[in-house]
This record gives sequence, structure tokens and C-alpha cells, in this order.
Amino acid sequence: MLERLDLVKLAPKGVLDAGAGDGRDAHALQRKYPHARVIALDYALGMVRAIKGGWFRATPLRLCADLARLPLAAESVGLVWCNMALHWVNEPLAVFREFARVLAPGGLAMFSTLGPDTLRELRDAAGSARVHAFVDMHDLGDMLLAAGLAAPVMDMELIRIEYASGARLLDDLRASGQTNARADRARGLAGRRFLDAFRRARLSATYEVVYGHAWKAETAKTIRVFKRIP
Repeated sequence: MLERLDLVKLAPKGVLDAGAGDGRDAHALQRKYPHARVIALDYALGMVRAIKGGWFRATPLRLCADLARLPLAAESVGLVWCNMALHWVNEPLAVFREFARVLAPGGLAMFSTLGPDTLRELRDAAGSARVHAFVDMHDLGDMLLAAGLAAPVMDMELIRIEYASGARLLDDLRASGQTNARADRARGLAGRRFLDAFRRARLSATYEVVYGHAWKAETAKTIRVFKRIP
């Protein structure tokens, strides 16, 4: 994500890290744009409180809020950054509309998220209702346009990790804060026999990492044409 910013000419006065977590990306963005005001926003109050001072002891402005209801003024930031947070929201379109609202004309929205091939092996083993659902890359591109953003660019990569046991995979998911947030997820236990077999089995895990960015169009200038009257 940070390397992709090297490919665009951008000098934002304000930067929003939407889904900032522990603030790691917010500090990196502060180093990249030292003259910008960086806002670190997350839904989890505990994560927001954990964000400390970073580069030159600069502490980002910390906000606890919903991505779909940003407590920011319209056209107040030049860059919206959303790294691995979008797959937690119920309606990505509502979030993109908020991104478009707070972006200044000529501003950039850049994000990464997980696509539908993520954890397909776990889905096959445990059932689809026990694995979080992810939005397709092409649907996200359509949502960017529907939100009023321009020139969307989408791409993805597949990362595959081999685990010696299913238990190692579960440990990784817990350590990274991942869980199943589906409203229709199974509430009961899968059964001890299934869980014991799953924990012992060798397992691979696929992660479909989706990247996207789009621009807030420049404000159209009014052009007046005067006709000379003889």
C-alpha cells in the first residue's frame, strides 16, 4: 500500500487513516507526509487509546467512530487510507460515500481488503456459515463509481500459506483479530470430534488480497461564452 503511494503525485493537507488499529499505518503516513494532519480513526475504543506518539513524537488526531458515519467535515482531507478494514463493514457502499464526502477535490481514496477466495479451504472444511463472507473485487469497483468517485483501479493477489495443523491456522486468525462477523453464523459448537480432527490436520490457507483506489473529481469550472453582437 505505501509503495503504491510512490506512484501518485499527492501533497495532502489532511490524511484520514480509516480503520487505524494500533496506529502503525498512521505513523507511516505521517512520515511520508510530514506537513499533513493525520487522523487515526477506528471503531474500537481500545485500539484508539493504544495509539501513541510516533515520528518526532507526533501523535495523530485520534477518533473513535464508525467508517460509515465519519465525524469529519466535507472536503476536509486529501487522502483517505483504509488498510484491511473494509471487510468488517456491513455496507461498503455507505463507507465509500463517506470517503467521497470527506475528500477534497482531487483527493485520493486508497484501500485494501480481503476477497471471496480468502480462507476457501477453511470454508470447505467447516462450512460457509462458519467463515466470514467477503465482497468481490468487481463489486467494490462498481461501488466506488456509485459513491461518486472517479477512475477506479482494482487489482488483487493470492497469498497461500501452508500450515502443519489447523490449530496453527486458528492461532494465526485469533492473533490477527480475525473472527466470523456474519449475522447468520452458526451459534452452536461444531462437535468435539470435528474440532479435534481439524486441529490435527495439515491445512493450507488462501488469502485473496484486493487493492483499490479512486479519485475525487476536481470541481468543474464554470465557463462563460460571450457572443459579440454587431
